[in-house]
Amino acid sequence: MLETVGLFVLGLVLLALGGDSIIKGASGLARHFGLSPLVAGLLLVAFGTSLPELAINLQAIARGQSELALGNAVGSNIVNFGLTLGAAALAAPLLVQWRALSPLLLCLMGGTAVTIVLGWDGRLGRIDGWVMLAAFFAVVALAIVRTRDESVQLTQRLEAFTHTGSDLGLNLVRFGIAVVLLYFGSRWVVGSAPAIGERFGLLPLMTGLLPVAIGSALPEVAAAVMAARRGQGDMVVGHVIGSSLFNLLLIVGGMAAWSTLALPVTFVRFELPASLVLALMLYPMLRGDLAVSRREGGILLVAFVAWVGYELLTLG
Repeated sequence: MLETVGLFVLGLVLLALGGDSIIKGASGLARHFGLSPLVAGLLLVAFGTSLPELAINLQAIARGQSELALGNAVGSNIVNFGLTLGAAALAAPLLVQWRALSPLLLCLMGGTAVTIVLGWDGRLGRIDGWVMLAAFFAVVALAIVRTRDESVQLTQRLEAFTHTGSDLGLNLVRFGIAVVLLYFGSRWVVGSAPAIGERFGLLPLMTGLLPVAIGSALPEVAAAVMAARRGQGDMVVGHVIGSSLFNLLLIVGGMAAWSTLALPVTFVRFELPASLVLALMLYPMLRGDLAVSRREGGILLVAFVAWVGYELLTLG
């Protein structure tokens, strides 16, 4: 078991390093090929940090472990709002100037609610999956259009996110390294996670929801805390909302579009609603003073701990 846990932890480290490398490579290539710095920054802030989760889910699907992938996708959303956002706001209040985040949060809540309705019969069909994928690209277009009207200060911060060397060879090497790190990281995480889950009496879905989703998010939590202390509240909240949209619409939608996706009853009636409740908790914070205070961060963190506690209590 010690070797299995070691491989799991090493896989998480490789995923974190691979995610960082692919973001730097993507930033450099975007600059090299003349992509708008604003658009590149928006996409990287919102979706770039979801690539390790994507690697895990692709590896799980390739191994026929769709329940683990499903649990990781939705569990990551709960972790995003409860642990990542809660810990960041607790470290330093998050001031948010990115006005487009409120409508994007509404899109996430609407998408989660629709997914619950579509999956109430225990499945997401292929048509459902294609609708979710189309919704994802529509949301990306909305984000780009709305963000172009933001303040100069915000657009400059988003553009600065892509600031890195634009040398083609260097960034291709970064991409190559990232692919290798993400491949082996996801392989070791997915290969060792079922054994760890079985050791603690967890089914594959619960393994994806708890150890995999929480473990893969820890580097993002640390980065969010540092960003909060630097006064980058827009980046933290933008990542949380964007990453959650990515996980729900692109990953879960893509799984359903590829092949009809079975949804356990408890998953539709508890885990998906739990992710919706945490998103709902953030909405009045963004609609009020455009800030997430330490107190509100503490509330999100307590809600996350309560969710984890409930999941563990129901194992018996």
